Amino acid sequence: MEKLTTLTGVGVPLRRSNVDTDQIIPAVFLKRVTKTGFDDALFYAWRRDPDFVLNKPEYAKGQILVAGPEFGIGSSREHAVWALHDYGFRVVIAPSFADIFYGNTAKNGVLAAIMPQESVELLWKLLEEEPGRPMTVSLEDRTVTCGDVTLPFEVNDYTRWRLMNGYDDIDLTLQHEDDIAAYEKMRAEKFPFKPKTIPAKHLPEEPIASAREPKDEEWAGPLADRGII
Repeated sequence: MEKLTTLTGVGVPLRRSNVDTDQIIPAVFLKRVTKTGFDDALFYAWRRDPDFVLNKPEYAKGQILVAGPEFGIGSSREHAVWALHDYGFRVVIAPSFADIFYGNTAKNGVLAAIMPQESVELLWKLLEEEPGRPMTVSLEDRTVTCGDVTLPFEVNDYTRWRLMNGYDDIDLTLQHEDDIAAYEKMRAEKFPFKPKTIPAKHLPEEPIASAREPKDEEWAGPLADRGII
């Protein structure tokens, strides 16, 4: 997983509260367990509205999403974080997050930064005053800088450590690779009659262009092919 320490990117003001995972990515697109190809399904229903914030060219390449409270409520689908990350968002700022969504962010390289509502409203104001304005998020300092304003955010120490080191669940397991190998060797020697552990298979990664079906009349091809991301 890619490390995240400091990120400077376009901030996107999403003035919506109680955003659930079905609004982030509708269930109809949850057809695979690969983590790519979900970018143009992100906020699918809302993006059918020409006035939706991500349809504005100034915000199209956003990397930092600033949303209202209770972001990521609803079903526990990990695809919601995959879709955000696949679009290009590495940070989501909100006053509060659903617990399961919050846990999924750290496992998939997305920072869920908690800020008071008044700080979020200030960021909304600054981002709307200058659409496309860049922001800088520092995990080292736990701060967000937008223009001349620097604000603190909350993130627990464990999540911060994982993101700064780029550790997903597999990476954490592989920290104990020598111990695992030693155990498997001992097990094979001491209990030769027991079934052997099957070696992991490393299959070639298959790039997925889009979660949406080409037969969709409104589908214009993957966002990357259209120069949007």
